[in-house]
Amino acid sequence: MDASKERPRGGDGQFVRSLSTAERDARAAELRSKGWTYRRIAAELGWKQGADAYNAVQRVLKETVREAGEEVRSLELERLDRLEAAANEVLEREHVTVSNGRVVVLHEAPLPDGGPVLAAIDRLLKIQERRARLLGLDAPTKQNISITPERAAALEQLVEELGEQ
Repeated sequence: MDASKERPRGGDGQFVRSLSTAERDARAAELRSKGWTYRRIAAELGWKQGADAYNAVQRVLKETVREAGEEVRSLELERLDRLEAAANEVLEREHVTVSNGRVVVLHEAPLPDGGPVLAAIDRLLKIQERRARLLGLDAPTKQNISITPERAAALEQLVEELGEQ
């Protein structure tokens, strides 16, 4: 039986993996990990060709990598949450200027120190940038690339030379 025929199509034309298909894919990956050839796996699981077994193993590998990536992403987001909480504590805390081990006083009140607040803001921005990269929230930067007619001609000549080889 052809592996592609056993999975129904979803509403968007994509194949939807059933539980039995997922189990067979997992079995194919297991057999491949034991050194079986794709042709042998296909015969064992009732597929017509080794390509069906290959595709099944690739689906499992792709899914495994995606799940591992999601787990790592989740851990990284938790770490960023902890760092953000610590930076927010620094941001909210009152800071006074200290010089030579003594609090600097101006008009009989401790002189506020904005340095730690600004440093916390910088750190929070870095955390936000990292989170945005991790989640893919930032749109790609568009770039205009222009080429002079002289460089275009040189490029065409190079392409022709490479084609002659």
